[in-house]
Amino acid sequence: MALKTGAEYIESIRSMKMNIYMFGEKVENPVDNPILRPSLNSVRMTYDLAQMPEYEDLMTVISPITGERINRFTHIHTSTEDLMNKVKMQRLMGQKTAACFQRCVGMDAFNAVFSTTFDCDAVHGTKYHENFLKFLKYAQENDLTVDGAMTDPKGDRSKAPHDQEDADMFLHIVERREDGIIVRGAKAHQTGIINSQEVIVMPTQAMGEADVDYAVAFAVPVDTEGITMIIGRQSCDTRKLEGASMDTGNPEFGGVEALTVFDDVFVPNDRIFLCGEYEFAGVLVERFAGYHRQSYGGCKVGVGDVLIGAAALAADYNGANKASHIKDKLIEMQHLNETLYACGIACSAEGHPTASGNYLIDLLLANVCKQNVTRFPYEIARLAEDIAGGLMVTAPSEKDFRAEVTGPIVKKYLQGVASVSTENRLRILRLIENLTLGTAAVGYRTESMHGAGSPQAQRIMISRQGNLAMKKQLAKAIAHIEE
Repeated sequence: MALKTGAEYIESIRSMKMNIYMFGEKVENPVDNPILRPSLNSVRMTYDLAQMPEYEDLMTVISPITGERINRFTHIHTSTEDLMNKVKMQRLMGQKTAACFQRCVGMDAFNAVFSTTFDCDAVHGTKYHENFLKFLKYAQENDLTVDGAMTDPKGDRSKAPHDQEDADMFLHIVERREDGIIVRGAKAHQTGIINSQEVIVMPTQAMGEADVDYAVAFAVPVDTEGITMIIGRQSCDTRKLEGASMDTGNPEFGGVEALTVFDDVFVPNDRIFLCGEYEFAGVLVERFAGYHRQSYGGCKVGVGDVLIGAAALAADYNGANKASHIKDKLIEMQHLNETLYACGIACSAEGHPTASGNYLIDLLLANVCKQNVTRFPYEIARLAEDIAGGLMVTAPSEKDFRAEVTGPIVKKYLQGVASVSTENRLRILRLIENLTLGTAAVGYRTESMHGAGSPQAQRIMISRQGNLAMKKQLAKAIAHIEE
């Protein structure tokens, strides 16, 4: 089964026995939980769209590993065209969900681990690439959603992993056995892990020889014994419990994060992709971060398309669409959004093959892409809020809108242009609230800042990749400076 349907995917998650907690209580049925279900629906769309003929070229590809048509989210990039199609697919997904659709992290982990294991084997004579190819084939043949786990809690940021007072602040190996390893620690901010069948765990930073136990990468099923997930709180999340679809803004789709604890989890030998080869920890981090920073030139742009459309509708419904300053703000929003997309396409078009055969994006341009993502969505959101007006955050609830006494009052006094119902006006304002301030803010606004690494992390990479010495030589040549 190389391509699952959305319904098949949901039932596969339902069959799992994951250890999930939310609001201090264990969640026995996450699939039907009203707070968590929208995030599952977002992932479902990656399966539904892959079944549609009009999206086949973007959502699917023939695997060079299995020879079958697979979901692009499980694909290894073999050309710059693959890299660009990835970004185009992510924009489409953002347009269709206006939320985080959660499979990007696993896709980026696939490609980073693919080339890093190949390089590690060449140096150390290990069999990590063989292990990974076996896992990758399994993921492709079963169309799995695979989470990528990189970010450790880190504890005291001034100390290396081995210097932490609590060794568990970075996930590490606690026991080496003949049949595998035992690991302990946690991974924070785990996007979509409760909606995944498997998780690829990777180191969080470059490491030295003293950190050998922390230089570990592997894959395990998400319902493996010892894994516990604690759902992250999002603004306005309990609105989903009220049964009022208008107040959620985006009633069908959403995202989810979790703190994921690995309490003495066993990893069999054939699922290990790095085990003490500390010099490759930084390589894996750099490649994964580059792929994931490329991703933001697609997914955030797609969500931005929805936000721009919502702002334009709000202007229509308010009767302000002909004002010159409104038109100019919408133009600026589009300019910023397309600039992000251009960066995502550019770092893809400038990609190159690795020794393993898969393609890596241009790391400098990928980091420039993500650096812009830490800024432009904030301005897009600000302009959307400006156009929407204060009613976006002061409108009464849907229950007031439906109530016998208050309903007629709300409908009368919150009417915009006569041709648009008050309900539709409020719905579009709630969508803007959702994207800029509410439950999708972690998938658009705040995630634009911290997802795929902090802004400073990108600036460090830009400094490393920017080749300032070469630029100095160019200036000297033009100025006829000889030293």
